[in-house]
Amino acid sequence: MHQPVLVQEVLKYLSPQPGEVVIDATIGLGGHSELFLEKIQPNGRLIGIDLDKESLFQTQTRLNSFLTTGKEIGSIDLFCDNFVNIGKILERLRQKGVDIIFLDLGISSYQLETSHRGFSFLKEAILDMRMSLDNPLTAQEVINKYSLDNLIKIFRFYGEERFSKHIAQRIITYRKRKKITSTIQLAEIVKSAVHYKGQRIHPATRVFQAIRIEVNKELDNLKGFLERIVRYLNPRARVGIISFHSLEDRLVKESFRNYQKQGPLEIITKKPIVASLKEKRENPASRSAKLRVAMRKNI
Repeated sequence: MHQPVLVQEVLKYLSPQPGEVVIDATIGLGGHSELFLEKIQPNGRLIGIDLDKESLFQTQTRLNSFLTTGKEIGSIDLFCDNFVNIGKILERLRQKGVDIIFLDLGISSYQLETSHRGFSFLKEAILDMRMSLDNPLTAQEVINKYSLDNLIKIFRFYGEERFSKHIAQRIITYRKRKKITSTIQLAEIVKSAVHYKGQRIHPATRVFQAIRIEVNKELDNLKGFLERIVRYLNPRARVGIISFHSLEDRLVKESFRNYQKQGPLEIITKKPIVASLKEKRENPASRSAKLRVAMRKNI
């Protein structure tokens, strides 16, 4: 089972209360949402959104078991959609504003461990990396069809990979002879292009991250979400975002700062909240997690 990160910190800073309306906009397997539900009863409302149909099906089963506990429940609404479409979802529900919006931008261990999804360089799988299987763009298309310049660009910008040019050139050379179709195949190509000795992480880590971001347009979606966020928040509503790499965290930090300067939001976490040493030991996925929280001013 996927273990959610920064659980106690999320509950502390978002402070869900009975009767509140919460959007978990990247609900995943429902780890955080299950805890939100316990705090917002009675009469609270949970709205869950996720692009991944497989994860959402498991979440429905998990939350259904919550409904059978005999606790007094308000309502639960789940949507297979992109969090950038929150406004349309709220219109469908005739819900004008909410009290909490939460994003956990990390990929789940379920997605990494599901071999046919192709997210992990440690498992043999077809190169895919789509969060939504309705997405026409796959990792295989990126690797086999993007130009040298485009590959360098996404590896350098999305992966912050210092060997971007070497890796992209090696990929171009290899694919002239043979199509690149599998995760292990790509990982070995990357490994052959960089100096692996002494590196703390696998040399394919940043490249796989960059491809996943490109395939799913993750930064574009986050930018679109941040541009609209204030309009969905009730007075004194909280928005909390967990990011896992510097590009996401920078976007969130700058957006919150701009909103604070303009007036509508107040930053609650002056510095990003990170996992305790104990959590980092017990849940390695938490090591790079950063939580930032802001509150809608009472205006």
